[in-house]
Amino acid sequence: MHVVIMAGGKGTRIASLSNDVPKPMMQVCGKPILEHQIECLKKQNLCNITLIVGYLGKVIVDYFKDGHQLEVNIDYIVEETPLGTAGALFYLKESIKDDFLLLNGDIIFDVDFRRFLDYHKKHNGYATILTHPNSHPYDSGLIITDKEGKVSRWLNKEDNRTYYKNRVNAGIHILSPKVFQYFSDLKKMDLDRDILKKLIQNCLLVAYDSPEYVKDMGTPDRYEMVIKDLQSGLVEAKNLKNRQKAFFLDRDGTINAYKGFIRSVEEIELIDGVAEAIAKINASGYLAIVVTNQPVVARGEATFEEVERMHQKIETLLGEQGAYLDDIFYCPHHPDKGFQGERPELKIICDCRKPKPGMLFEAATKYNIDVKESYMIGDGINDLMAGEAAGCKSYLVKSENNKNKGYQNLKEVVIHILEDKEIL
Repeated sequence: MHVVIMAGGKGTRIASLSNDVPKPMMQVCGKPILEHQIECLKKQNLCNITLIVGYLGKVIVDYFKDGHQLEVNIDYIVEETPLGTAGALFYLKESIKDDFLLLNGDIIFDVDFRRFLDYHKKHNGYATILTHPNSHPYDSGLIITDKEGKVSRWLNKEDNRTYYKNRVNAGIHILSPKVFQYFSDLKKMDLDRDILKKLIQNCLLVAYDSPEYVKDMGTPDRYEMVIKDLQSGLVEAKNLKNRQKAFFLDRDGTINAYKGFIRSVEEIELIDGVAEAIAKINASGYLAIVVTNQPVVARGEATFEEVERMHQKIETLLGEQGAYLDDIFYCPHHPDKGFQGERPELKIICDCRKPKPGMLFEAATKYNIDVKESYMIGDGINDLMAGEAAGCKSYLVKSENNKNKGYQNLKEVVIHILEDKEIL
């Protein structure tokens, strides 16, 4: 697969750290951002690379030359005048005949591109964008998808929004050569506005959701965070080729206040300290994954859409405090019958309803999780039993749902696990 990297950025937001080189050439742990990218690509045999350069582009060309020193093949498109984030792709419309990878040149990443490509081919879109949760969704554009992963809406950060799923465009794309039909002549073009968003109305834009490491360095704080993550080995460890570790979290009574069966979004209220706890999980490299029984769907007391809305509220509230969930799995089934308005097709004995471990195993398969190195935290005996059945280390927190001995709250048990401290 051919790789195209857009490497013409000025990095105006981070000019205080480096204003004499293009942003992709900023030094991170002793080498330019672009060199980190190329090394990651080379490890996956993605060795044919085109760099689109503009601002101070000679710095890039002089450094990388033809790529031989990194054992890759590099050629260049040099923008004499700025062509936006997509205009220079016009030069490639005759030479690229297969799906290709298009990357922003100012991000640090480590992604399993084979897995990404397989997903792209399966979904038959003109373009697939990699999306992920981040710690600042409130000032990011949001990607809204249907159940099949087709993008249905693209919210800009200035658009009105209430509750939302925390998923943003990471700056990594796989494009079909069919997108070249949008390049009739050489002109300035914006990738998002002029290409990707136009695909939405015909269901030709797909989102590939991944918890793998992708971060830009648009601010000095994020720059320092990336350095720390590279030095700790977190960047490479998050590649889904590697076995992952997770915190599996119950929902009601663990993340949001226990109020019996929750039937409406208005009843969702985060427990104090939960966002801080989940932010610690995010920083640790563990995945934060919710696994929750939601029998209100089978009982006819809430729709799938209402439950999804509850989860969107949780993600929104967490995002406002700098935390995020990597995924949410829920069981809508309930075996007992006799409820007014119940849904017969969901009144079954299933493998996903806790205390059975089905949701944990589903997550483990999806994200290559080593359950024996993972944790299950909840406020009920069913949570402990599900975690133990899956092979996790399991912990109980206190809530209105139980009178058992347990940790006071999620924050306390997360601190105990991650910092190995006994909290009294």
